[in-house]
Amino acid sequence: MTDESTRRHDTAAGVLGAATVATGLVAGVFYIFACAVMPALARSGDRVFIEVMQNINEVIQNPVFFLGFFGALALTALAAWQSRGTPGSRWVLAAFAAYALVFLITVTMSVPLNDGLANAGAPARIADPAAVRDRFEDPWVAWNVVRAVLSTLATALLTRALLRHRRPPQPSAYLASVAGSSERR
Repeated sequence: MTDESTRRHDTAAGVLGAATVATGLVAGVFYIFACAVMPALARSGDRVFIEVMQNINEVIQNPVFFLGFFGALALTALAAWQSRGTPGSRWVLAAFAAYALVFLITVTMSVPLNDGLANAGAPARIADPAAVRDRFEDPWVAWNVVRAVLSTLATALLTRALLRHRRPPQPSAYLASVAGSSERR
């Protein structure tokens, strides 16, 4: 293996590792919402529920979250491109497909629900907070569970690809010298 191919392999392994971490972080966000945040908020009154979700939806739009959320998609796409023709390429492509669905669901389902909740206005001024909550809560929770499952699947697939992405064995300098010396005989 040449120095150039070793560098390419190591770079690809680094991208694959970064994609795995980013996807895992995003999966963790969706998981904690499914397991703790939304069940806790389900115990709250309508106005409290709306206010907290409006606050979460505003606060989560920050560079750190966006780095992971968009980074997972970009890094997985790059890892899929870099892994073409390798034993783990199918795993990376499957992970990319799963995470692309997460991204699509977020853009087409979750964000519009969040926008609708934000457009309802200040919770104290909403005439019928129960109706606003009813339009938001069940669909948002259901789509979040789908995102949690798909992003966890993508993380598992990337982990599998990472385990298969091993550096090919390097020829031993000793064995190379022995082979070279026997060829001279």
